[in-house]
Amino acid sequence: MVLALLGASLSCNFPWAKPENNWAVTPVTLTAAQVPATPVFNKTSAIQETATPQPNFDGNPPSGRIVFTCSIDNIDQICLMDANGENITRLTTQAATEFYASIAPDGTEIVFSSMRDGFFQIYRMDMDGSNQQRLTNGLGGLYAPEVSPDGTRIVFTVESGAMQSIWVMERDGSNPRSLTGQFGDSIDPTWSPDGTQVAFASSSSGTRQIWITNIDGSHLRQVTDLPDMGGRSSWSPDGQRLAFYAGVVADHAIYTIRIDGSDLLKLTEVGDNLAPSYSPDGQWITFTSYRDWNNEIYRMRSDGSQQTRLTFDPRADWQPRWGPSGDLNIGWLSAKPAFSGRSSPFSQSRVI
Repeated sequence: MVLALLGASLSCNFPWAKPENNWAVTPVTLTAAQVPATPVFNKTSAIQETATPQPNFDGNPPSGRIVFTCSIDNIDQICLMDANGENITRLTTQAATEFYASIAPDGTEIVFSSMRDGFFQIYRMDMDGSNQQRLTNGLGGLYAPEVSPDGTRIVFTVESGAMQSIWVMERDGSNPRSLTGQFGDSIDPTWSPDGTQVAFASSSSGTRQIWITNIDGSHLRQVTDLPDMGGRSSWSPDGQRLAFYAGVVADHAIYTIRIDGSDLLKLTEVGDNLAPSYSPDGQWITFTSYRDWNNEIYRMRSDGSQQTRLTFDPRADWQPRWGPSGDLNIGWLSAKPAFSGRSSPFSQSRVI
């Protein structure tokens, strides 16, 4: 249990610094050698919380919903809100850590990691928090689940002993199998938009970096070569870029990079910024930032402009993942049936 909690904490890199509330920045193109190993942060820029700034959308406003971890009564729970920060809803109520949530690409359900049974396992629930069901049993501590673009599989992290690795299973939890095997310490997987590849963070080369592998485990390659890499990343919907975070503890920044390792862009300049996630249309990125003396959820354009705070809570809000509203009508999504509710001895109903 201690190892599981420690592994989850390290992969999220809880932030501790704070600068300004709302600002814009021009993205900077960097080479690996230009990324500072020890960024400098000035705490004197801290200000008090202010009202939500008025965004300038310059076109279509952000759409979809953002699922995130919300700390309530000192226990991590799963919350959901609209992409504009409105209609925040608490979805879980167990007296146990529930986190690492993501929205399925069809917008019908949320998958997440929960310790409600004494050890971290993968669960699913409907978008309103109903029909919560456990999908896994054993394997170790399980984190960071994400449903594949075609809706058939879930990729996730398995922690067993002192090692973490990437696994994949069917969407109902059946047929779990290792994707990365003993390939170093690997965490936080995320699907490519076409479902043929998975990006993840691994320390197999000595320091944590972003890697990509085909879904059959072939063509494994390293994308980044940077100091102080974080864990969670996110593919742009066109499949050309990855958003991720890097930097020393308490001073992480959000970056994007092409999947061939070129064209590195730094999108944030102040505060401790973590866990980016692209919007379904690729125009926006949501992320966690500790720039107002508290973990809060922010949103910005995919070029780093129009950074806007979405949550205003005394509690910590973190680990955001953007998903659709559930009313999509594109390709297979319009024809895919809802989750069938696999009969399972691990299924649990929602407790209000």
